Amino acid sequence: MRRALQVKPSVGQEKEWSEDPVKYDDASWHYGGDFPKDLPPAAGATHIGMFLSWAILRDLASDMHREESTESLEKVRNRQMTGAEFLRQECDEKFTDLDLSDAGNAFAQHYYEKDFFNDYCNAVLMGETAYHVEDSWAHFDRVAAVLDDRFGSRLGSHQT
Repeated sequence: MRRALQVKPSVGQEKEWSEDPVKYDDASWHYGGDFPKDLPPAAGATHIGMFLSWAILRDLASDMHREESTESLEKVRNRQMTGAEFLRQECDEKFTDLDLSDAGNAFAQHYYEKDFFNDYCNAVLMGETAYHVEDSWAHFDRVAAVLDDRFGSRLGSHQT
């Protein structure tokens, strides 16, 4: 069983390990709740997959995926598989700290829950709900531009 970092330690503190990964998001949280009846459950993974695609394309995927999901990673890099498809196929619809590198997790811990969904909606929402956004590379490119900006700002604010 893999161990996951439970809490990001402060400088000088020891890491606290847990057998359970820290979950950032889960497609079932979306399609299992107040979800549009005209959409398939897969639409609950689109926004998560866009973040995950961005992380993969920016070399922020975890070593676990580099070892165990090499074919799927390559498909995402070649735009033959979307991040939502990767999430469903390789991550059991769950986005956790096991999916990202240390740098990816540092960013996700700061940004994902607090700001990502709003940024996602501002970048691509044109229809009824965020769940109606098509899982496409064209939409990804719009979201990725925002993520690049946010990630760059985060890096800049941590340089001395």
